[in-house]
Amino acid sequence: MPADRTEKLVNLAKRRGFVFPSSEIYGGFRSTWDYGPLGVLLKRNVMEAWWRALVQERDDIVGIDAAILMAPRVWEASGHLATFTDPLVDCRNCKERWRADQIDAGAGPDGPARCPKCGSKDLTDSRPFHLMFKTHVGPVEDEASIAYLRPETAQGIFVNFANVLQASRKKPPFGIAQQGKSFRNEITPGNFIFRTREFEQMEMEFFVPPDQGQRWFEYWCEERLKWYVDLGIPKDQLRLRAHDAEELSHYSAGTADVEFEYPWGWGELEGIANRTDYDLTKHAEHSGEKLEYFDQATGERYVPHVIEPAAGVGRSMMAFLLAAYDEDEVGGEARTVLRLNPRLAPYKVAVLPLSKKDALTPTARQVAAALRPHFSTDYDETQSIGRRYRRQDEAGTPFCVTVDFESLDDQAVTIRDRDSLAQDRVPIDNLVTEIAARLTA
Repeated sequence: MPADRTEKLVNLAKRRGFVFPSSEIYGGFRSTWDYGPLGVLLKRNVMEAWWRALVQERDDIVGIDAAILMAPRVWEASGHLATFTDPLVDCRNCKERWRADQIDAGAGPDGPARCPKCGSKDLTDSRPFHLMFKTHVGPVEDEASIAYLRPETAQGIFVNFANVLQASRKKPPFGIAQQGKSFRNEITPGNFIFRTREFEQMEMEFFVPPDQGQRWFEYWCEERLKWYVDLGIPKDQLRLRAHDAEELSHYSAGTADVEFEYPWGWGELEGIANRTDYDLTKHAEHSGEKLEYFDQATGERYVPHVIEPAAGVGRSMMAFLLAAYDEDEVGGEARTVLRLNPRLAPYKVAVLPLSKKDALTPTARQVAAALRPHFSTDYDETQSIGRRYRRQDEAGTPFCVTVDFESLDDQAVTIRDRDSLAQDRVPIDNLVTEIAARLTA
């Protein structure tokens, strides 16, 4: 993927309203981003596609929405208070701070590593840096009121295992899915929305009998890789990479990452981990509550093992945008187009009257009103029709509907395809059915 693709995408994202720098009028705030009118639609579509695939279309996964603030003992039991750290190195020359692995990457035959920013070798020894955001709950800021913003959504699922088991009457193998905000005080966030301190997660914990862990781990690795391909990322831009033994988290019996080839190299989109019975066992030990499954048919009692597919919404959005970004030429004019899968496209259809004249706009607005109950619909009557087509191409809109003066006589409109540029005349009465058929073709 071309190295300048990220810069082009960042410029397009701001210009078309996908992503804005947060607090921009105050100079911005590092590693925080706001999703604009198109970005919030794309984000919702990515999350809804995930929810549809993992919850709506299956009968073995249910959802929850757990609180961001949880009892501090949750993080003690999970190991986050003791182990959720990155090694931190300071540059004494320019005062920048780096993760140790970023510094180590600069080591070479000419001697010690250098600061990635200024090149200095005057670096501190690495020391642990805790990644959880600490806050206080209530009016008094003392040790008793300390709480943490969750660094992952998974623990809210584990502590609710018994509640969901009783309420849903599911039996292993079954899953619990959750989407929501998480927070990590990253030392060096960056690469646009790839690594941020505030981010949205899509996580699912799949609880299985202990002897079925490996089989379900392999199943979810393939399922999650296929999801990205089905939504438009070319297979040659994806890979499934198994973690080496030294990479594995303390709870993992096996982890694999779905990786995307970003302009700067391969990067994690989603991790699939075999967490064994670590989490349920630890929470049972610390809480004193039994977190196990009793099979009445066999009389067997066991703590389920857990397979966890965990994806980041921002990373997924960035991968979908990068894979969809294209430049071509139409009628001798350069065109930028986002070839997003229709399920992800912010607007499915745009209605464009050929002219702003009063004779056309009432009909055009009626057409848009008829489409809106069925599809996310844009309406644009400003500037030439060619300029408006280009705007919709940059937004990734699959279809444009042009209302012209002939529409007043034949009650038909022209559908223009974003990718093929084909234009077809369709009766207004058949428009909803026609767009629906094309979106699912």
